[in-house]
Amino acid sequence: MPTQQAPGGAPTRRPGHSRSRAAPGWHGLGPKSRAWLASVGIDSPEQLAARDPFEVYRDIKAHWPGASLNLLYALIGAVENRHWREVARQERTSIVLRLEEMGLL
Repeated sequence: MPTQQAPGGAPTRRPGHSRSRAAPGWHGLGPKSRAWLASVGIDSPEQLAARDPFEVYRDIKAHWPGASLNLLYALIGAVENRHWREVARQERTSIVLRLEEMGLL
């Protein structure tokens, strides 16, 4: 089955969630998402894993206001080695609440 990519989606790491089963990678992040990451100084999966995905999403949104919530799902998924759609299905409410707390929604 081909790997699906988030349309500009980005994942985040939250306290209490383990990073996952494998090393962080670019799983689920297409060329556009990786370009957005580079625009905020993130050039490797390790650099992404070292940052809070919500803060990364905030920084990208500051430069690219059209970045969708799917980017955040994809960032979290990349850090936690999960598919962005699984992140969206399982954690949408908590993600939206955190974004509201940050003033991003």
